[in-house]
Amino acid sequence: MTKHMQIGAGASESAGAEGAEHAKQSTAALILGSIGVVYGDIGTSPLYALRESLSHSVKADALTQEAVIGAISLLILALVFTVTLKYVLFLMRADNRGEGGTLSLMALAESSVGGRSLAIFLLGVAGAALFSGDAIITPAISVLSAVEGLELVTHRFSDYVLPITLFILITLFWVQSHGTARVATLFGPIMVVFFAAIGALGAMHIGDAPQVLWAFDPRSGVSFLLNHGWLGFAILGSVFLGVTGAEALYADMGHFGRFPIQAAWLGFVLPALLLNYLGQGALILSNPEAVSNPFFLLAPDWALLPLVLLSTVATIIASQAVITGAFSIVRQAIQLGLLPRLEITHTSEAQEGQIYIGRVNRLLLLGVLLLVIVFRSSSALASAYGIAVTGTMVVTTSLAFIVVWREWKWPLWLSVGAIASFLTVDLAFLAANLLKIVEGGWVPLALGACSMIVMWTWVRGTRLLTEKTHRDSIPLTELIPMLEKSKPMRAPGTAIFLTNDPNVAPTALMHNIKHNKVLHERVLILCVRTENCPRVPPHKRFELTKISNDFDLAILHFGFMESPRVPAALALMRKAGYKYDIMTTSFFLGRRTIKESPSSEMPPWQDKLYVALTKQSANATNFFSIPSDRVVELGAQVTI
Repeated sequence: MTKHMQIGAGASESAGAEGAEHAKQSTAALILGSIGVVYGDIGTSPLYALRESLSHSVKADALTQEAVIGAISLLILALVFTVTLKYVLFLMRADNRGEGGTLSLMALAESSVGGRSLAIFLLGVAGAALFSGDAIITPAISVLSAVEGLELVTHRFSDYVLPITLFILITLFWVQSHGTARVATLFGPIMVVFFAAIGALGAMHIGDAPQVLWAFDPRSGVSFLLNHGWLGFAILGSVFLGVTGAEALYADMGHFGRFPIQAAWLGFVLPALLLNYLGQGALILSNPEAVSNPFFLLAPDWALLPLVLLSTVATIIASQAVITGAFSIVRQAIQLGLLPRLEITHTSEAQEGQIYIGRVNRLLLLGVLLLVIVFRSSSALASAYGIAVTGTMVVTTSLAFIVVWREWKWPLWLSVGAIASFLTVDLAFLAANLLKIVEGGWVPLALGACSMIVMWTWVRGTRLLTEKTHRDSIPLTELIPMLEKSKPMRAPGTAIFLTNDPNVAPTALMHNIKHNKVLHERVLILCVRTENCPRVPPHKRFELTKISNDFDLAILHFGFMESPRVPAALALMRKAGYKYDIMTTSFFLGRRTIKESPSSEMPPWQDKLYVALTKQSANATNFFSIPSDRVVELGAQVTI
């Protein structure tokens, strides 16, 4: 018996060791994945951040040691305070069941105050709108800045920088519809090589001017900022380019988890970035002419072309991460009712997050190409960059205050004190970036404003339409007794009617009774609801209520990061005991054609925009993944 027990204990220890080893491997894979996806944007910032920061000193003929060390000190301060303290150590604790991002934080803030608040809603919409500007500018500036490195290899490439950039971007957006799951496995290893390379190149040059290490003293940056008036303020706006992509740390938390992202940043990415910026600064102090492109001039002649190629691949990876993020935030916006339901294609059977939205992809491509053609250089684009990101950061910090105060139950004084310190820095960066409005900063503001108008119009039009529909609707509790008295002809099988409001009779049901004068033996009223959480567990997927002998009501619950697949939810209901056979079931959907109305509460231009948006909406059959051969659509014209 003793021997048997010892063997059992040994087996248990062995299983425990295997489990621990598997957990280590899984964590390592997540850390590697986060380096590839999360840090692409912020990792490619050294290509242009210090160059653009010091360009103001060059124009003012004030490229002194104090200016170089001051700019690098501000960069280090931004990386430590804004990225490390604010995002990595503080904001990543404000997760919505493991998910991050502006809309996720908005949903969490609304839950903490017990419902939709106009102020929270507007902040969330503003954050999502500003992200659209970031999603268009990031691929343009990143790829363009990398390809510009070819000019240092030989001036013969100067005329080909723009065509090569356009070719890379068109190819990048073209492959989106084919899925990126296979290529994504290479993202992590490539970015590890990139960070190791830029860290090593920076470390090689620190010895050129060791005094650059004074940049670690925050007083160097703060005193330069305070003593140089508008020049210091202009440099602060460009310094912010070094932390663009910090939002990705928070937004991608659901894909990799908090610890892998934190470990990757503190243990690998941050040291590599610091070494590179210090190396660039030392190179400029020892050779001021290198300020024209210090990132690529870190490399010896033989390594210049490989560095350009590696940087180009890294910027493509950074662009891919932003494009994927744009698809994800658009899906969240659709689920939260901020945008019409666009057709979403799943490009991977294994990963729910691998999605493709054709209309969004085409809009992004058009915007990116226009930016590259109009601005023609990464330096010109740098003026347009930053405002969208700083605006998003201000929104995120403001929403975090509500979560810290109401959800975490911190005292008001402590909540105000903690958030005010972060918000002060965010507003300083935003104010500095507002100086660039005339030079190109109007671009992200215009893009964000357009996105906000679209979302505001959709929400307002949908609300007005819902109110009008409700006025003309019959409550289910009144309809069922009326049907029991009139006894319409009954057809065999089950009819499922989708509705937005489970309390009133669906329009399709009323049209079916009115025009076909028939009612199925069994009727299921189905309502799909999006919750203020990223995902809903399977055991909470549905609520089933029996209204009468032949009428049932089912409410399906989905998270705002899930695709509302109705057949899968019905399969769960069948497992739970609901008698349902897809072969004898018909789905009845109402297809409304929206027309403008002279008596609408919205102005004519907004009426026209809302009608145009409804025409872009995907049909419910595809959006809810309903088998098309089981669907009956009943149309109606409705004036808004």
